[in-house]
Amino acid sequence: MRKNVIETVMGAVVLIVAIAFVFTAFQSTRAGMVDGYRVTMELVDASGVVRGTDVRMAGVKVGSVVDQVLDSDTFFATIVMEIDDRIRLPVDSKVRVLPDGLLGGYYVQISPGSAEEVIANGGKVVDAEGPVNVVDLISKTIFLAVEHVQEDTD
Repeated sequence: MRKNVIETVMGAVVLIVAIAFVFTAFQSTRAGMVDGYRVTMELVDASGVVRGTDVRMAGVKVGSVVDQVLDSDTFFATIVMEIDDRIRLPVDSKVRVLPDGLLGGYYVQISPGSAEEVIANGGKVVDAEGPVNVVDLISKTIFLAVEHVQEDTD
């Protein structure tokens, strides 16, 4: 009976230590979240962009994607990003969704513009480009090559 009590207490201690570790790790990394202002963009195709996707400028994380919804009028994906308060985006900034390596992850790349006016909280990036579909590019290339060969034989 005494052995069961000791095992139960040790199990509880291990569980408490594990919970404390996870909590501390979550707090120190803040799980990818950034305090800041919100900016939206519209994309024809938002494949690979999910909540928590990094938003980077010059390779440095400056925010993250916090929401995505489908606009029922335009059928475009509206992406909501939270940008660090210290970063003020010019209104002519360009945004692209780029692959984050060979394994299929994506991130949002911001190229700042040169305008004096900045995007306010709740504002919208006008110049946004979704991810490139590699399969479509390959099929178009093959189609054009076949078409070119057929023209040469005629």
